[in-house]
Amino acid sequence: MCGISGIFDLNGSAEIDQEMLTKMNDIQSHRGPDDDGFFFAPGIGLAHRRLSIIDLSGGHQPMFNQIETIGVVFNGEIYNFKELSEELITLGHHFNTHSDTETIIHAWAEWGVECVNRFRGMFAFAVWDKVNDSLFIARDRLGIKPLYYSLLDNGQLIFGSELKVLKQHPLCPRVLDPEAIEDYFTFGYIPEPKSIFKNVKKLEPGHVILIEKGDSDIKPSQYWDVKFDQSPLEVGGNEQVLMEKFTEAVDVRLMSEVPLGAFLSGGVDSSAVVAVMSTLQDTPVNACSIGFDVAGYNETEYATEVAERYKAKHVIKQVSSDDYQLIDTLSALYDEPYADSSALPTYRLCQMAKERVTVALSGDGADELMAGYRRYKWHLNEEKVRRLLPLRFRKPVFGWLGKVYPKLDWAPRVLRAKTTFQSMSFDWVEGYHNSMSILRSDERKRLFSDSFKTSLNGYNSLEVFRKHAKNAPDEPLSQVQYLDMKTYLVGDILTKVDRASMAHSIEVRVPLLDHHFVEWAANIPASERLLLGEGKGIFKKALEPHLPHDVLYRKKMGFGVPLATWFRGPLKEQMKEGLLSDVMINSGIFNVKTLNWLIDSHVNGTRDNSAPLWMLLMFERFMISELA
Repeated sequence: MCGISGIFDLNGSAEIDQEMLTKMNDIQSHRGPDDDGFFFAPGIGLAHRRLSIIDLSGGHQPMFNQIETIGVVFNGEIYNFKELSEELITLGHHFNTHSDTETIIHAWAEWGVECVNRFRGMFAFAVWDKVNDSLFIARDRLGIKPLYYSLLDNGQLIFGSELKVLKQHPLCPRVLDPEAIEDYFTFGYIPEPKSIFKNVKKLEPGHVILIEKGDSDIKPSQYWDVKFDQSPLEVGGNEQVLMEKFTEAVDVRLMSEVPLGAFLSGGVDSSAVVAVMSTLQDTPVNACSIGFDVAGYNETEYATEVAERYKAKHVIKQVSSDDYQLIDTLSALYDEPYADSSALPTYRLCQMAKERVTVALSGDGADELMAGYRRYKWHLNEEKVRRLLPLRFRKPVFGWLGKVYPKLDWAPRVLRAKTTFQSMSFDWVEGYHNSMSILRSDERKRLFSDSFKTSLNGYNSLEVFRKHAKNAPDEPLSQVQYLDMKTYLVGDILTKVDRASMAHSIEVRVPLLDHHFVEWAANIPASERLLLGEGKGIFKKALEPHLPHDVLYRKKMGFGVPLATWFRGPLKEQMKEGLLSDVMINSGIFNVKTLNWLIDSHVNGTRDNSAPLWMLLMFERFMISELA
């Protein structure tokens, strides 16, 4: 795993500032502590930081073909590079290394922009073609590896694996994007293609950019998308095929010349990965787990049960419930506002894993692909009502109920119906958006100042879901799974793991997001994904011979931290000081009266505002770092 960066002059052949690109590359040294490399020519500069995983002696980058007309910087892994290399050799190509990086060079020479369709893996790369005076940038299908880019006022394109890379350039735009702020206070992250800054973008998953000298703008194009229900499978008998395909996806991710292991939370997904790994390798699996000193957050007894069953080398590290000193570290790590509090234990997990391995497999992606979230069942129940009652009836009735019904955070879940009533007054897109909002539309209106709302020019984060809903399938369960894979999976889950793992120079591989497996699994009948109300139904059924019943069918636990307790105890004063600091008050973004209400109503116990308070605290930390 690595970090890439570069500067490309669209106007001609201007000399690239070597000192500047070196500074950009060095800021991401954590992504690749083993080596660095640079290439400069008129109009182009490429840089690379390397974490050596495969072909330890021969994978130096930037890498070029024999006549030095094609060069590449690459972050990721191409798991089918050996097969591709054999095919390319038969077509007349000559290889100098055993690195997957060189495969990209020859694939570009042979197939051009279509090369990306041949790659199986996780990747973000840039290919410079001297003959055509072009730069080709690509990101993997599911968005496992990140890529930021910006077209500067001087006509140069800058790009890098993290936003901090671009921020080293003095011309990088640093004006906050109001739309990104609206998105952040809805979702807790900033969804692709936006970043927190205007005119700095993230390349979306499954997209590429081809830029030639003289181009005046940048137009990403899509080469892949997940297609739910395109070739539906028959109901019944799919469990064996699922295990075969899942096992193959794990198998191709076991290639490594450095120590390899797995994250083991004790949940279904990571346990499945460890179970399959143990059948594919002769040595015990290196399994890494994080435990908590708060019972409601601790799954280590289940992780231990799985580890003992498969004789894994299992290490557990206990994390204290007051492990919040990482707040400033996380703010620097994620570069832009990011509010998933599970980033704290994820950081600790990666820190602990690095003591034993350089590569780890994870179970991320199963909830989105196999319908594991409880919210899917709730959404389908709402959809049944929506399809029975026309919108002209639902909107006034449920809209009124949503306004007058109190927000009963302290009550049993069945009585917490305010969000449900609101969602029932909308179509399915707006209803799911409302359910997924940390702060709903009415709450964001109260949070924001009048001047900030004016700067939004009517923009609402609902547009993020509307955009993706245009390409969503017709089946209700598949619709919301599709939206999650385009938004939450990329912007939250994969972002969390990439930054936390790379902070410790550890590579995380995600077999459940193997695109071959995804393409097959997306056609499993919805009735088998959510089987008799059981999320990940077919996945769990297929795993019954391999995992204990209590691991498969116990209540799902989140990988989180006790925020509500923190903000009423040890973090109370820090939270108050942060949310009411000069940088927040003077930003012009917030209604100060609402900030005080959020704090007071949480501290006195009348409401649980822990999620929006954490979101505000992380935003304040970002603002402080921007002004530093």
